[in-house]
Order: sequence, then structure tokens, then C-alpha cells
Amino acid sequence: MPGRIAQADIDEVKARTNIADVIGERVALKPAGVGSLKGLCPFHDERSPSFHVRPQVGFYHCFGCGESGDVYSFLRKMDHLSFTEAVERLAGRIGYTLHFEEGGAAPENSGRSRLYAANAAAAEYFRAQLLTPEAEVGRRFLGERGFDAAAAAHFGVGFAPKGWSNLSDALAGQGFTREELLAAGLLSQGQRGTYDRFRGRLIWPIRDVTSQVVGFGARRLLEDDQGPKYLNTPETSIYRKSQVLYGLDLAKRDISREHRVVVVEGYTDVMACHLAGITTAIATCGTAFGSDHITVLRRVMGDDSSGGEVVFTFDPDAAGQKAALRAFADEKRFSAQTYVAVAPDGLDPCDLRLARGDDAVRALMTTKAPMFEFVIDQRLSQYDLGTVEGRAAALRAAAPVVADIRDPSLRPGYVRVLARRIGLDLDEVSAAVSRASRSRDTGGSPQRRGRDDAAPAERQHPDDGAAVSAPVLIPTIASLPRTRDVVIERDALMAALQFGHRLDDATVRRALGAAFQHPALDAVRAAVVEAPDYTRAGWAVQAVDTIREPYRALGSELLMSAFPALGEADAAASASDLMRRLIVRRVDSEKAELVRAVQRVPPDSEEGRRIRLQLRELDLERQRWTGDTER
Repeated sequence: MPGRIAQADIDEVKARTNIADVIGERVALKPAGVGSLKGLCPFHDERSPSFHVRPQVGFYHCFGCGESGDVYSFLRKMDHLSFTEAVERLAGRIGYTLHFEEGGAAPENSGRSRLYAANAAAAEYFRAQLLTPEAEVGRRFLGERGFDAAAAAHFGVGFAPKGWSNLSDALAGQGFTREELLAAGLLSQGQRGTYDRFRGRLIWPIRDVTSQVVGFGARRLLEDDQGPKYLNTPETSIYRKSQVLYGLDLAKRDISREHRVVVVEGYTDVMACHLAGITTAIATCGTAFGSDHITVLRRVMGDDSSGGEVVFTFDPDAAGQKAALRAFADEKRFSAQTYVAVAPDGLDPCDLRLARGDDAVRALMTTKAPMFEFVIDQRLSQYDLGTVEGRAAALRAAAPVVADIRDPSLRPGYVRVLARRIGLDLDEVSAAVSRASRSRDTGGSPQRRGRDDAAPAERQHPDDGAAVSAPVLIPTIASLPRTRDVVIERDALMAALQFGHRLDDATVRRALGAAFQHPALDAVRAAVVEAPDYTRAGWAVQAVDTIREPYRALGSELLMSAFPALGEADAAASASDLMRRLIVRRVDSEKAELVRAVQRVPPDSEEGRRIRLQLRELDLERQRWTGDTER
């Protein structure tokens, strides 16, 4: 039996992997100081970014929830992988062959990685089947909707042939077991045994944000197919429909760059939008758009301001109106502004493109209306505004919508809009909106109250002005005293951890060789001094891992906090200056101790001569670091 993956391979894969590329597939990252990036934390829900990534050291840390680690721990926590599976995934990403300590290539691991592999193999099988004579019905379906072979290839569309075991036979030939295919949702279990879940259908692969196939959507094509119009992969350990968005793998870069996302209702609508140039379109997979989808999108968008846009396209029928109201219930979770776009004649983007061309699909985005305006109209449409009773009821229904408008500069304008549409006096409508606002602020909205109560307490980041909302029991940068000595110790440790590779080894060890005044910082200092080589990649992360508790989290913060500098050269110069100041402080401390000692011995004694010699050596050292001999 082979043993563990060779440690040299583990280190090599991590050294060749840019942690920012891996995390950036899920989180929109922006520059945040020298060598640092930041975004919305993927491990807890937050409104402003407190999640920092430092690619040069291969480490991440969230100043809100405290999560931190390297690229392996990120994959393990995000995708629930074992350590071996995380190493294998990254090795496959860079094309690196892993070996066990006893020699030989590492075999495929079981578990989640096998489900990903099975889905990837199934996607290739379905794509190949789309070219067969049997798939003519599928090609005709695509052609009738304006999609040619190139479009099908771009989106990976495939075909599942009729028959009970075509896919299972093909994948069994590639070494996949029946149990693995069942766990992946590719087979179903019946009274007579297992059978292919997808048969005689057009197939869309559903990929997660990292572009791995996690499931499939299948469209009915044949008249004798008694199943639902659309059939999706069932819930599996890698496919959660409440968290998956079709097309996000293709749209994520443009969503992050443009801070805009278009939410449509189906696979063909996504295809139509992308082909028309709206490359930020995505869709849910067999479920309503919900809060988990918002969480995923906010991280990809970098949704930490009101500058972004989320555009929903809904059919104007009753189902579409219901979907819009359901989306409005969650829209406050976005910092971005939300809009609704309804096509002329109620056409969805796919039909609109087929009937009027790509320009019409692009023009759809120019007709968008604010989500709250759309919802106001929906609320008012339920009442007879020709009666006093109807107008009063409509005001009660629509006033909370206006009260929920986040931008206070917009609210008065929509008070006037609502007054005109209902036909009531402006003061009466304004009073109703004010009452609705007070009711919301005092806990009248269970939905809002529940969301706030569930929000985790965030720790203060040293670079922002966020207030600490809960007492922090473990030492953090924010909880350190602001005395001169503590500030120097703190900044010097930040400098050593982040730029130790740019500093002279002997200088760092001389500066950090003596105990620090603050015990938490001294625990970090001890771990840094024990590091054998400051030029070796990953040394700082390993040093942080050796810090004794409860001070390890402080080490992570010091490694990840933004160092005050204009660039790496400036940072290296500042770091050197901090080391110099610590050395001078240490020399002065040692000299003061020797001065006290020399007063306790006879002047002409051997001990006295030895101490005076040490004092002269300290004076020379101080002169080297300060340029003068005077205190």
C-alpha cells in the first residue's frame, strides 16, 4: 500500500499555485495595500470586505470571523475536501504528477473528487452524443431557437440517448462504479435496479464558480417522454441547487469587472443573452432565486457599495410577478441597486432574440425599472384605486416599499410618485411612509430583524473605521494598547512576517532576539525568531502555525494587515527602519543594565573591566545604527 503524498510534492504544488487565482474564482478581490487583496468573506455574510489575501505568502485571513489559512485549507473549508483531495485538485489544476513517499504516482482518491470526475466524464459523453444521428431532435430544438453548433459547443450542450444504461455502460468502462454514479446523481434507483437518470433529452452541464461540472439540466424532447419538461440532477454532496447558478462560470469575470449581473429564468435565456453580448447573465437551476444565490453573487460581484446593478428579467404573467415579489423580499441583501426588465409582449430573452435579434436583447437592459418601482406597481394593481377603501388599502400595501428604499435622497421622489399613482395628498402618503419606516426600525419586520440577529459579530480591522460589535476575548490588533513601544513591536512583526525575505537575516534576528513587552506580541516574536530561513517560500505561514494559543489569530492578523507603504521597495525600507529602531531600543536596554551592573563592582576589578568593554561595544553598535554616540 502506498503511503502519504510526498511532502516535497505538497510544498511544490502550493508554491506553484497562486492563492489569489484560486480564491478569486469565488470572491472578487481588489487591491488593499502593498501585496494584499481584499473582498467579501466567503465564510460569513458581511456588508463590507474584511477578507484579505496575500498572494506572496500564500495566506488569507478574515478580520471579521477570524478564518485564515493557506490554499489547501481554503479548498477544504469551501468544498469540504480532505487534505489529499485538496492537494490532488491543485495538482491537476497545474498539471503536476503527485507521488507517494514510497514512490509511484498517486492513484485517484475516492470521495468528492470521484463525483467531480464522474460528472466531467458524463459531460464529455453527452457532448459527443449530440453529434450522433439519434440527436437530430436535439440539434433541431437548438436550431429552432437560434443556436448553432458553435453555440452548443460554447455552452457544452449535449444529448442523452434513449435507453436505460447507455451512460452507465460508458462510464463503467472508464472505471466508475455504480455507487459513484448514484452518488453523483447520474443514475436513479428503481425496483428493478439502477438506470440512467437522463434519457432522450437535451443536456446542459451545470458548473460551479470554479468551472467544475457538478450536475446537469435536461430538457424533454420526445412526445413519449412522460417526465417533467426540465429534469435536474438531484441534490448531491457537490450539487446544491440553492447555491448553484447556471452560467456563472462563464459570466463571473465580467460580473466582477462590470459589477453587474442579469438574472434570467432558463438555460436558453442565458445562452441568448451571452450570444447577444450580455455576458453577465445567469439563471437558477430548477429552483427560485434565493438568499444563498445572493450570497454567491455578492462575493463574485464584490458587492460592497451601491454602485453595482442586479437586473432581474421576469415574465409579465402571474408566475413572473410572483417571482419578482419573492426576489424583492431578499433584494435588501444586495448593496447593489436592483432592477426589473420586462421584454415587449412578454417575450423571454431567448424568444426576443429569435424574433427581433441581438439588438433587442441588449435594448432590454435599457428599459429596466428599479425593483421597488416594479413592486409598487404590482402592489397597486391589486386594489381598486377608484374607491376610498381601495386607495387606503393600496397605501398601506405600498408605503413599506418606499420606506425600504436604501438611498434617502430617492425616497422623497418616490413618495411623490406614490401619491400621484394612488391619487392621495402628498402629506398623507409621506406620513404613511414615515409610519412604515418607524415600524421597520423598531422591529416590525421579522425578516429584517431575523437577518440582523443572525449576523456574526465582526472584529474591527485596523484599516477601517468599523466599530467592534462584540467583545473580543482573544488578542487582536485592535485590542493592543496604543503605547509607543507596543506600536513599534506590532509594526516590526508585521514587517518581518510580510517582508522578511527583503531583510537581512542577522538584522531581523538581532532586532527580535529579546523579549517584547506585550505578551501576545512576544508569543508571535518567538515563533518568528524560530523560523530557520526567511527567504524560503511559505516560511511566514509556517511560523504563524507554530504560535502558541491563544495568540495564533493575532499572528494571522499581523501577517495579513495592510503595511503602511507606497510600494514594496518603500515597504522594505520601512521594515528595515523598524528593525533598526528595535535594535537601538535593545542596545539601550542592554546598556542601561550594564551601567547598573558596573556600579555594583569595584572599578579596578576584572568584572568591572569586562563590563566597561561591553559598554564600549554597545556604544559602537549604537553608532552603527544611529550615526552618533550620544544618547
